Amino acid sequence: MNKLFKISIPLLILGLMLTSACAKAGVPSVPAPTPTPAPMPSPPMPSEVVSEDKGYPGQNIPDEVNAERKIIRTGHITLEVVDIAQTMGSVAEVAGELGGYVVSSYKNENERGTSGSVTIRVPADKFDEAFGRLRQLAVKVPYENTESLDVTEEYVDLQARLHNLEATETQYLALLERAGTVEEMLKVQQALSDVRGQIEQIEGRITYLERTSDMALIEVSLQETRGLAEPWSVADAFKSAVRGLTTFWRGIATGLIWIGVFCWIWIPILVFWLRRRKRRA
Repeated sequence: MNKLFKISIPLLILGLMLTSACAKAGVPSVPAPTPTPAPMPSPPMPSEVVSEDKGYPGQNIPDEVNAERKIIRTGHITLEVVDIAQTMGSVAEVAGELGGYVVSSYKNENERGTSGSVTIRVPADKFDEAFGRLRQLAVKVPYENTESLDVTEEYVDLQARLHNLEATETQYLALLERAGTVEEMLKVQQALSDVRGQIEQIEGRITYLERTSDMALIEVSLQETRGLAEPWSVADAFKSAVRGLTTFWRGIATGLIWIGVFCWIWIPILVFWLRRRKRRA
């Protein structure tokens, strides 16, 4: 037992000495694994950009689209005036002075009097001023109405669709250059033609919205002012008498024609009535 104890103590001392030597030698320890950073999200493709203002998904909308709102303004006004022809010229002058133009005009004269109409376009920012100047041309304004239609949303949508179609057209043109066979070339040309047709249609609509929103439309109806006593002249009285006489004879002629056409009904009745009266007598 004493012998085993004597052997164990030196071995234990030797083990402690070896451990201390290894620690002093600076044996490197295995470092802890570094955590892998999370991958950064990839930026959206150009076709996936979303407009924060209008929120059209899947459309890349240029910044200048929302520069101003597109509002179509139209107005209707009826003017009672003394001279229709003179007022029509004055309306055209108002349109020209405000930077607009006359779209259409007409004048109508009949037995009841003279009437007319003038349709003009003026810059949208001169719309209210034009209405004010038109009122000054009239003796009385029996009717007026204004309307405003906001087409900004449609305009923005058309701009976005046009932008995407133009990008598609560019891709088709690149494919057309790389077409290897006649069949492939024809297919690309057909698709390119369809895209070009859509582009031209959208461009036409965009042009229409721009023009109608920039230039407001005003329809002016003109009526003659009637006084308490109507003007009288011998010529007008003679013409009226002739028209009355003509109408009288036309009525008599029409009545005789009706009597002649329906004679097969009233003649037998008349003969029967005369015979019956003769028998009673």
